[in-house]
Amino acid sequence: MRKIDSEIITKEIKEAVQTANYSLEQNLIQKLKTAANKEKSDLGKNVLKELIENAKIAREENIPICQDTGIVVIFAEVGNNVKINGDLNEAINYGIKIGYNEGYLRNSVVEDPFKRENTGDNTPAIIYTDLVEGDRLNLKILIKGAGSENMSKIKMFKPTSTKKEIIDFVVETVEKAGANACPPYILGIGIGGTFEKAALLSKKALVKDYQEDSYIEDLESKILKEVNKTGIGPAGLGGNTTALGVNILTHPCHIASLPVAVNVNCHASRHIKISI
Repeated sequence: MRKIDSEIITKEIKEAVQTANYSLEQNLIQKLKTAANKEKSDLGKNVLKELIENAKIAREENIPICQDTGIVVIFAEVGNNVKINGDLNEAINYGIKIGYNEGYLRNSVVEDPFKRENTGDNTPAIIYTDLVEGDRLNLKILIKGAGSENMSKIKMFKPTSTKKEIIDFVVETVEKAGANACPPYILGIGIGGTFEKAALLSKKALVKDYQEDSYIEDLESKILKEVNKTGIGPAGLGGNTTALGVNILTHPCHIASLPVAVNVNCHASRHIKISI
């Protein structure tokens, strides 16, 4: 049994939330560069170049990519041969508290959804924990802004619904989002499970690091193509780059249902993975 002190988790989280807010992953930067080269609209091309420059400045000067430094969502995979000395959730939240305060990151979490009093340290995080094999603690950390989160949708389809109907639902969701969620978007899509499982899958899809079956990859490509036909474009100012990517996760579901959730993410898809 491998032991991990909670202080180590706190330290790693503190550094990770700052890094995620300051630096976009290189594969996303490359997607922005590729999109800028392919964008047909001059205005859209300029917007993409500005987004790339903004990311460069944020990384070099250690300042937030966006003023909305989000709510922290964490998918924790705890190895069955790991013993954590202390409380995992407390260690994570303490790391966020230190990281946000020391990094001068905006605190965006309110204690009660009706009273709306700010907690003052961007906690608590939204934490999902899975027990897996191994002796590691793997944390996938997503910084999720409200502008894009508010544009997300879920729909309970009939089991006889076609892929075209699902594609149309995703396109409709993006069209309603318009410029409100800062395109070009990354779309996380959850298909299957139950009402709440589909929503969770759509969020987890935003940090997906593996590919499902080839037919899922084909569906992702078709959705991306149709979304980019909307003409919303970068910053909603027109163009053929409305989304940079589409990630789908699926799960078994009841014979009488077909839930589909779309979690919209802005161009600043801020996430980071750490392994302890």
